[in-house]
Amino acid sequence: MNLPNQLTLARIILIPIFMAFLLLQFPKGQPIFPYQDLVAAVIFILAATTDGLDGYIARKRGQVTVLGKFLDPLADKLLVSAALIALVELGDVPAWVCWIILAREFAVTGLRAIASADGTVIAASKLGKIKTVSQVLAISLLLLHDWPLSLLNIYLGQPLLYLALFFTIISGVDYLVKSKKFLKK
Repeated sequence: MNLPNQLTLARIILIPIFMAFLLLQFPKGQPIFPYQDLVAAVIFILAATTDGLDGYIARKRGQVTVLGKFLDPLADKLLVSAALIALVELGDVPAWVCWIILAREFAVTGLRAIASADGTVIAASKLGKIKTVSQVLAISLLLLHDWPLSLLNIYLGQPLLYLALFFTIISGVDYLVKSKKFLKK
């Protein structure tokens, strides 16, 4: 297994570790580990960083594989979905925002599957990449409770979450328009 695929697999393996640090508590809501929310945030950021890194290495070394094309978007969706669902449970993300983001991910995955069955690859668009970056930034800030910006009374996690939601919807519509010819068949 090449390095890019190992990084992608590592991202998937980090998800339950991230979730454990973020959500495990003693009864009455006391954390089990000191700074466990900070550790969870660092794990999320580290895992999210591997997303760009694995693709860059795969293209640079000519190591793009079918397995990588399958695992990379799956790992991204699993990581973001896990974080959003956990943040809903913690009361930091409204459930309706999480639902819209997850619905878009399912819809785009379905559209890509339909196109693939027709022999066409719908590559990630610039809007899709902006969507992913904005989601990761929003989730990271929410996990960090807007630190270090909160020291200056600047709170960007929630506004950035709604910006990510905007790009999620816009990029979903963009994929739908690009897939129009496959949906007519």
